[in-house]
Amino acid sequence: MVEFEKKQGFFGRLAQRIGDAVLMRPQVDEAFLEELEEILITSDIGMDTSMDIVSKLREAVRMERIDTREGVEAKLQSIIAEIVDKKERLRMTENYPIVVLMVGVNGGGKTTTIAKLAARYKSEGKTVLLAAADTFRAAAADQLEVWAQRAGVPVIRHQEGADPSAVIFDGVSAAKARGVDVLICDTAGRLQNKRGLMAELEKMNRVIAREYAQEQRETLLVLDATTGKNAISQAQEFGQVADVTGIVLTKLDGTAKGGIAITVSGEFDLPVKYIGVGEKLEDLEPFDPQRFAASIFSGVY
Repeated sequence: MVEFEKKQGFFGRLAQRIGDAVLMRPQVDEAFLEELEEILITSDIGMDTSMDIVSKLREAVRMERIDTREGVEAKLQSIIAEIVDKKERLRMTENYPIVVLMVGVNGGGKTTTIAKLAARYKSEGKTVLLAAADTFRAAAADQLEVWAQRAGVPVIRHQEGADPSAVIFDGVSAAKARGVDVLICDTAGRLQNKRGLMAELEKMNRVIAREYAQEQRETLLVLDATTGKNAISQAQEFGQVADVTGIVLTKLDGTAKGGIAITVSGEFDLPVKYIGVGEKLEDLEPFDPQRFAASIFSGVY
């Protein structure tokens, strides 16, 4: 169970602001709903998603005659849970072998997330191999190898500046030869060169499809939850260059802006599959929509 600081964290702040708004109003009326919409928008929940939440709440207030703080909170919790719950798309595929492409900007926690995901698969009895295909960032492969050693999994790597798709090819070849269950591939995060990154990712996917026809595929975008609206911008940008199948939110601790989870689910129709809640290898948890929605008012995930 992850504790979120109730005064400083996203969950506590949002719950307190909503509660204050309810207490300031003698009834749940249009003025309250307009104030709630402003609260959601200024809590790093996107405008479209905030308007959608309030529209659904407005309808529920009218149809169900909701007029108490408890009623408002319960309905908001239900609405938010519905938005972030992508049903079966939340789960990683259970068919093996699987290739997981990890994308995201440098500094967002991608390398540590790869190690955490590898450790999680290993703890479930799966064999795991990493491919260090971020070959243009200085020491990226070295950093990945350090984390791989902590997780106890091997790494396929080339020299710095090598063709990333060549690393993928060797990673796929090794995964096939060793009968590996999960191949996790690091990739570059150079959004400043979107065209080059798109071409690079397309080439990687062609290599995988050609050399590993029986594999299942996931492309996970790693977002730093503490960066707020910047993470939303990254979700939009990476959505244009990669076939993203899910999100991993890192640094979702007491100071994180958890509204990102609501926005990426609502505005980008992407499931949040995992959350990172610390620096240890075991600090990667499957995202639970119901627990997340309840956390907004309890302060505890």
